[in-house]
Amino acid sequence: MHEALRARILALELAPGQSLSRAEVSETYGVSQTPVREAMQRLADEGLLEIFPQSKTEVSRIDIGHAQETQFLRLSLELEVVRRLALAPDRSFVDEIDLLIRRQERALADGDMEAFSNLDQAFHRRMHSLLGVETLWDLVTARSGHIDRLRNLNLPDPGKSASIMDCHRRIAAAIRAGDPEAGEAVVREHLSGTLERAEDIRARYPAYF
Repeated sequence: MHEALRARILALELAPGQSLSRAEVSETYGVSQTPVREAMQRLADEGLLEIFPQSKTEVSRIDIGHAQETQFLRLSLELEVVRRLALAPDRSFVDEIDLLIRRQERALADGDMEAFSNLDQAFHRRMHSLLGVETLWDLVTARSGHIDRLRNLNLPDPGKSASIMDCHRRIAAAIRAGDPEAGEAVVREHLSGTLERAEDIRARYPAYF
């Protein structure tokens, strides 16, 4: 239940500011209100819902400050992940990363943006798991709702998806070449793009902020 509602919020199917009724959600998914209440509380803890006791529950509006904090945490983590992978004595695992990139390229060519986004997440998750720190990726993901929604608003912009693919390719190439500095430079470029356009995105979707 939590994951289903969270996915709909991140995809903006449940829009920022939209009211949610526990009874209606319960009816939609054919479950009792207990799991719905628990899922909503988890989403509130993650900053994706605002619960007003005895009043209403709303999808939270996008908080750019929160997005910036999460981005700081993610950048700090991914710089170290890419550095350590590039310095690994055996980097044959890059073949597996390249396979994820090729699958993401196919999803983009097919216009399947849901698969594209899922493979984007899989690319970054796999790099963390290769170092045995996948739980840290889960930690970042749990608080990434605001930056992820910002990204999903940015994704349809011309050139954005192509830029993501280019950065993934260059990150993999830097790791394969054993060049941590090049990898770190691409990570900084890759993770900065959406926040650099945050004000433009807010101007286009003011009701979401």
